[in-house]
Amino acid sequence: MKPVTTPAQIGSILASQRKHLKMSQAQVAARVGLSQNRLSVLEANPTTLNAKQLLALLNVLGLELAIGERNTTQPKAEW
Repeated sequence: MKPVTTPAQIGSILASQRKHLKMSQAQVAARVGLSQNRLSVLEANPTTLNAKQLLALLNVLGLELAIGERNTTQPKAEW
């Protein structure tokens, strides 16, 4: 599993999984209590995605968040 190092990757992963599941933005948004427009913004620019929204989206999309120690020889990501 490749680590996520930028917010853009999060949006891409969410959109990709949603499409893989053949779900519309409106369907996913309704399940997590967001508007379709807000989900569209979050997929395109997830810098304002909060933890509650992220966890709800991961749950609906069948994804999980794993947190572990970063290899200290890799440079830090710039957000």
